[in-house]
Amino acid sequence: MTVVDARAHRADIVVVTGLSGAGKSTAIKVFEDLGYYCVDNLPPVLLPKFVDVVSEARGEGARVALGMDIRGKEFLPDLSRVLDELRGGRSAVHVLFLDAADEALVRRFSETRRKHPLAARGGALGAIRRERGILSPLREMADAVIDTSLLNVHQLRDSLVRRFSREGAGGLKVSIISFGYRYGIPVEADMVVDVRFLANPNFVPALKRFTGLDRGVCDYVLGTRVTKGFLRRLSDLLLFLLPLYRKEGKAYFTLGVGCTGGRHRSVAVAEALGDILGKGKEAAVVVHRDLSRSSLPAKGMR
Repeated sequence: MTVVDARAHRADIVVVTGLSGAGKSTAIKVFEDLGYYCVDNLPPVLLPKFVDVVSEARGEGARVALGMDIRGKEFLPDLSRVLDELRGGRSAVHVLFLDAADEALVRRFSETRRKHPLAARGGALGAIRRERGILSPLREMADAVIDTSLLNVHQLRDSLVRRFSREGAGGLKVSIISFGYRYGIPVEADMVVDVRFLANPNFVPALKRFTGLDRGVCDYVLGTRVTKGFLRRLSDLLLFLLPLYRKEGKAYFTLGVGCTGGRHRSVAVAEALGDILGKGKEAAVVVHRDLSRSSLPAKGMR
């Protein structure tokens, strides 16, 4: 995805789509807060005219978010052509697809007592699977896919703000996400490093209840010769790669740093990497996805 300074764009357009129950309504509210002019389920053929109107009112670099879901399925075949037309007209176009596991979606529909738009005799699960098939072309054309299965509304908001806030627009946005493998790899990660080879503070009684943000754990993880060598080699690789990604026009780079539970080793290493990259003039946002989770295994996980 090529991103140019938003001021050079006729418009900055985000198509927000995904499975019912995956968080599209929350996402649209976030885009409204970020200053986007939002419209839901506008037929794609009307989007160029809508962009004309918003651009005339707001000037160059107007920001537009278009919500699309299964309710507008008859218009989906037009979308790819219209987006290509808008790109040819000097607009920056991004497609965001919100996904979630079937069991998470079924649970959400049950908790909210909402009916799935495609629900019939087959119930919610069958409807979700049909919807997944219908929307698969949209997922294929997406620039960003966010799996919201394990995210609450606040975490989804934070993820969207990191990606789409105007601050720092026009450059490569670098994120480092610490995580626990028992909770799954972050779907947005472009690269993942496994730090489970490092000494584990979880087995040190005096350190177990603390996290990688605490001095004792940080010193324990980062103070070894192995960790120092690992950080030196990994940071050298990143400082080599990031300028090349930027030159290629890549808009986002997310590095996942994983340990078993996402509370000790991955947190300390992610913080250290953020500091090193900052000193190398590659500012990175550091997020600790699983820091607040219990140290007990996730339900249904081994």
